[in-house]
Amino acid sequence: MTQEPRSRIHESGQFFVLIAVCIGLMILGVLIGAGIAVVLYGSNILSQVSTFNPAIPHVVATIWILQITSTTMPLFAAPVIFARFIVKEPVAYLKPKLSIPISLFALVFAVMFFSMPFMEFLISFNQKLTLPQALSGLEHWLREKEQQAQNETQLLLQMKTFGSMLFTLLEVGLLTAIAEEFLFRGCMQTIFTRWTKSYHWGIWIAAIIFSAFHMQFFGFLPRMMLGVGFGYFVYYSGSIWTSVWAHFLNNGTAVVLTYLFQRKIITFDPDSNHYNYIIAVFSLIFTVFLFFIYQKVALSKKQLQPHNGKGLG
Repeated sequence: MTQEPRSRIHESGQFFVLIAVCIGLMILGVLIGAGIAVVLYGSNILSQVSTFNPAIPHVVATIWILQITSTTMPLFAAPVIFARFIVKEPVAYLKPKLSIPISLFALVFAVMFFSMPFMEFLISFNQKLTLPQALSGLEHWLREKEQQAQNETQLLLQMKTFGSMLFTLLEVGLLTAIAEEFLFRGCMQTIFTRWTKSYHWGIWIAAIIFSAFHMQFFGFLPRMMLGVGFGYFVYYSGSIWTSVWAHFLNNGTAVVLTYLFQRKIITFDPDSNHYNYIIAVFSLIFTVFLFFIYQKVALSKKQLQPHNGKGLG
């Protein structure tokens, strides 16, 4: 297979170009979504959306329209446009390789499952963090934004029918996973890996930006650690689809459990945080162990040939 020629744009320039493309497409998406909502539901609907009141007709539908046009679609289109037409290295930046051993997908599933107790601990720990007294105003603002994001999420996850659950699973689970992984584990991770000449730095910087992008300080640590895990899945497999699968499992599990709880099929509230310190420790240890197995299997299948020296393999 012929190797793609390296882009002549320095990685610092690539990063800012990618950000600019994302912002431009998101602004365009907001305008398109707002236009669609106004045509469908009238001009008043835009002022009613901020109430997050499901009793107001078409509020939920409008939020879904804006979610898809201003977030999901731009986050998918931006990395594709960037990789295909700006740096002209779609394979290197998007990593769309499909020839992946099924054992790697099974290991990803195992990692996501057995890491759940540790992630529950990390979520609880992060939510209890407080800023210094001098930054109390900032903390209050951050918690308000956090609550606003939770209100929107709870509204979108109100699933009254099996069909609505499938739609939410498709949008929140699959399409969001594909879009965000193409952007963060595809383009951004490649940019920072090349820039720093270290795949570790590339993975961690992309994960930090991934978590910061969601603008939820009190969920920053668990989301960052998810990003780190997704990054290593991609690096060792050489394929974006391993992290898409992991991302889908994370989001999709939340959707399905929420639906089952709402329908009173299960009594466990997925929004509650219950953890045991000992179980969380064993969860972390076993998760790390599974990652080593994943690395060994990926390399043995020649998914990624390690390089010598500069931390690129």
